[in-house]
Amino acid sequence: MTKVTLGSHPFLLGFEQLERLMERTAKSESNGYPPFNIEQTSENSYRITLAVAGFAEDDLSLTVEDRQLVIRGRQSEEEDGRVFLHRGIAARQFQRSFVLAEGVEVNGAELKNGLLHIDLSRAEPEKVVKTIAIKRS
Repeated sequence: MTKVTLGSHPFLLGFEQLERLMERTAKSESNGYPPFNIEQTSENSYRITLAVAGFAEDDLSLTVEDRQLVIRGRQSEEEDGRVFLHRGIAARQFQRSFVLAEGVEVNGAELKNGLLHIDLSRAEPEKVVKTIAIKRS
C-alpha cells in the first residue's frame, strides 16, 4: 500500500508547504510551559496570552521566523546573595512557537500583570475571479 501525502495527491497542487507546515508543527516542543490561551477577538483578529510571571520585558523576545511566531524567555540570574530555604518558583528559560497562516501579522505585544498578550490580525482575503484565455494553435 502506498502512502499518499498532501504533496503527492493529484488534486492538491502546490500544497507541499502545508505538508512541511504539518511536519514542523508535529516536531514542535509541547512541554506545556508556559501555559497559554488563544482567543479570537473578532472575525479577523486573535490574541495569544502566555502566563510569564516573574519575567520582565527585557527577559522576553518575540520574533517571526519563516511564518512562525517564536516567543523566548530567559530570566537573568540575579542572586544578590540570597539564600533559598526552598526554591519552588522555577526560573527556567522557555521557547514557545506558533505557526502563522499566510496573511496573519503580529500587531503588537503587551506585558501586564504577569501575562504576555500578543495581538494578531488576518488581512481580508481578496475575492478574485480570473478568466484564462485559451490560445489557438
